[in-house]
Amino acid sequence: MAPETQDKIKEIKSRFRLSMNGVAAQSMRDKGLGYKINWGIGLPALKDIASEYGKDYELAIALWKEDVRECKILATLIMPAEEISEDLIELWVGQINNQEIAEMASFNLFQYVSDAKAVSMRWIAAENAMKQICGYQVISRLLLRNEDFTEREINELLDQAQAAMGDANISIQHAVVNMLSRFAAKRPDYRKMLKSWFKSFDLDIF
Repeated sequence: MAPETQDKIKEIKSRFRLSMNGVAAQSMRDKGLGYKINWGIGLPALKDIASEYGKDYELAIALWKEDVRECKILATLIMPAEEISEDLIELWVGQINNQEIAEMASFNLFQYVSDAKAVSMRWIAAENAMKQICGYQVISRLLLRNEDFTEREINELLDQAQAAMGDANISIQHAVVNMLSRFAAKRPDYRKMLKSWFKSFDLDIF
């Protein structure tokens, strides 16, 4: 690690200590969000820090390696999406171990990477729960940005979503429901089918 990056890491950690929120950190622990270190700092404050450092590939790499909640989130905010390689994307998503980081990485970074649609379609078919969550989260964001999906991709997406709704993992189900709600808004022609489909899972979404 370059000395300049080391200095930035030390500076950032010092700021975390000054901004810590013990109540928020304890609440996250109570909800099962386990981190080696969690300062309980909110997203707005982390975004402010990210804006000061700007996009920084080397710093993002160093921050992600830290087993600290705030470092992980900050890494997703400052990693330049156009510079991260497919191998590194796969490494990062494979190291995610809770829903919060999955959502933050998807929202802050993964939706903007090259071939985000192809990557997310691959993830929703994976065995790894966090990959699936990231995949559905990214697709939700792409739908909001009016990304086009072919009929073949739509059929695959709906097949995977139906299988995922049978999964016992509530976090996966939540990600699927969010994605399908976005999809129904974009494709009214599927709305009636999806409404009936949701009711089969005792869900009244529309």
